Amino acid sequence: MANFPVINLGNLNGEERAATMDQIRDASENWGFFKVLNHGIPHDFLDTVETLTKEHYKKCMEQRFKQLVASKALEGLQAEVTDMDWESTFHLRHLPQSNIAEVPDLSDEYRKVMKEFALKLEKLAEELLDLLCENLGLEKGYLKTAFYGAKGPTFGTKVANYPPCPTPDKIKGLRAHTDAGGIVLLLQDPQVSGLQLLKDGEWVDVPPLRHSIVINLGDQLEVITNGKYKSVEHRVLAQIDGARMSIASFYNPGSDAVIYPAPTLLEKETEDGKKKVYPKFVFEDYMQLYAGMKFQAKEPRFEAMKARETTAPIATA
Repeated sequence: MANFPVINLGNLNGEERAATMDQIRDASENWGFFKVLNHGIPHDFLDTVETLTKEHYKKCMEQRFKQLVASKALEGLQAEVTDMDWESTFHLRHLPQSNIAEVPDLSDEYRKVMKEFALKLEKLAEELLDLLCENLGLEKGYLKTAFYGAKGPTFGTKVANYPPCPTPDKIKGLRAHTDAGGIVLLLQDPQVSGLQLLKDGEWVDVPPLRHSIVINLGDQLEVITNGKYKSVEHRVLAQIDGARMSIASFYNPGSDAVIYPAPTLLEKETEDGKKKVYPKFVFEDYMQLYAGMKFQAKEPRFEAMKARETTAPIATA
């Protein structure tokens, strides 16, 4: 199997631009995941994010997780657990309105750094969406505009730690799923592995690479591209040794954004004889459905939204 795609964004400014765009196209069409280097976020800043995140876990989250494990009797599992994950998490919201000031237990330095990190990731997400537009033959800014609701896009971060697990064969760090939203930017632990994606029926490791950002495409990009790009199932394995840090930031449509296949792409596909058309829906409606079906196959979600579309058509602004 081919190696996991690693793309040097620094090459977009020189003679290797065309080859780099081809790498992004291939990764988007065939993997749904890729890593980016030279993404514009300084290495020392990423090191600070990592250090502060691990310090916060030790100080504020580790004991709570141990208490949870004890209360749920997860220490000496005999049978497989399929309704829980071996992870410790908290969430930050950035757009349309930040909640970082209200999240408890964060140090002033950590708040400031995560706010700055969010701004850097938001910029990178929008740059990547424009690169996808270029490869798809869509006008610049199309995807960003498609994500805009009345208050712009939704953007948030899930900060997760996956502590050492005594029974990794009985429980997942995070069960297999596709991501519901738009584009995901992940700073993962530079040493401890665990993230895997499903490719051609096999689970493939996403190996750690210090200072890289892992990118993956969500369900909404599959809909907008009418399946040309697909969201990909992924999971996190629990590990006996080593605690794994994961900071995943989700650049998603606004809750009231209407999502549907790009007409330009549908025109091309009609010429090529492709008949299948993905549904049209309000993003918030999809998220309500996803909440109860996250760890199931995505196709029934799309089918349910398609059925809803035929009974209650949605106007396009």
